[in-house]
Amino acid sequence: MERQHGVAHLNAVPDLEPQNPRIHISVIDLPEGVTGVEWDVRDCGSFLLDHGRWKRLCPGQELPR
Repeated sequence: MERQHGVAHLNAVPDLEPQNPRIHISVIDLPEGVTGVEWDVRDCGSFLLDHGRWKRLCPGQELPR
């Protein structure tokens, strides 16, 4: 995911084991008759709310949109 979105690697040893992820897949038309696919995680059963995690992992960086 980091490579796909061109962002820095945050953690060499992620502490998340995704359980029951819900993924939305969009098929899009790109220039020159090429078809692209966009995958978005919409929900995950292993999500835990952790206020301030981004600031702890990436101090001084703007939140991604």
